[in-house]
Amino acid sequence: MNEVVYQSLGHGITCIDAGYIQTGIACFYLLEEAGEYAVVETGTSHSFSALAQLMADRGITPEQVRYVIPTHVHLDHAGGAGTMMAAFPQAQLLIHPRGARHMENPARLIDSAMTVYGEDAFRRLYGEILPVDSQRIREVQDGEYIDLAGRALQIRHTRGHADHHFCVWDEASRGWFSGDMFGVSYSWFRFADDDFLLPTTTPTQFDPDAYYASLKLLGSYGPQRMYLTHYGELSYSQQKSQSLGQQVQAYAEFAVTHTDDPARLEQALTDYSVKLLRQLDADSSTAQHRDWLQFDMQLNAKGLQVWQGRAAAKPARELECRKDRQC
Repeated sequence: MNEVVYQSLGHGITCIDAGYIQTGIACFYLLEEAGEYAVVETGTSHSFSALAQLMADRGITPEQVRYVIPTHVHLDHAGGAGTMMAAFPQAQLLIHPRGARHMENPARLIDSAMTVYGEDAFRRLYGEILPVDSQRIREVQDGEYIDLAGRALQIRHTRGHADHHFCVWDEASRGWFSGDMFGVSYSWFRFADDDFLLPTTTPTQFDPDAYYASLKLLGSYGPQRMYLTHYGELSYSQQKSQSLGQQVQAYAEFAVTHTDDPARLEQALTDYSVKLLRQLDADSSTAQHRDWLQFDMQLNAKGLQVWQGRAAAKPARELECRKDRQC
């Protein structure tokens, strides 16, 4: 049996490692209030065993879980939703309206991921993706409040990373469950002077203008902490938010400059991020920094390419709309 890795963060919140790729890459959260529970993010179907072990250790029954709340339907965030809903008979699945159909019928998510990874790697990474009964899915609107035994959680739609993304505000901890909207910051990006964060522009719905707006929205609540999916609790600061915004701007400029050269785009992103990292960590080698960044730079470059391709196709689509008078 794999070791169950989790950490109590206070405020009734426990961070659980999702066992995705390797320890420390992705996590999800168990939130408790007066004997009722919500699971924020789900990891993959492989992640359920860690949650089941934690619940057994603490004497929590499946019936006490009221909500399962993926921030969006990317499979490292929502891949385990069907497995958890099958295990928790009293739970509702809370999801962005744009993501609900993918939870009811995950075929398109599965096909898309298999195209990228191949079937063997897909099964290794994500396991089985189970559908969720539509009667147990609740589409949550922007600004809507969720009640967990008297503890108010507010849902705010936050585009920029994905159109089907929301963040969850927990007034009790003054923290955001931020999904991918406040970037990624693994343990190896945490330094004595400050933490390093980088945006995630994973395919296929990156939108820089929406990203800036979402960062501004998150900051407007005066948060003290962010609960990242990649990875764990992070203190909030205006400087961190500004840094993410500046990186998004730089990413967009690199994407425009290197539209036709994917390899050069990835190289430009990596060189830029290494310079930022060295400002906080002069002790590690440049080779170590590049190794830390490699996986995310590959994904970010792919997402930026999709964004540029979509932007290039937009005038042609608008022309067809005007001709057909159907858009």
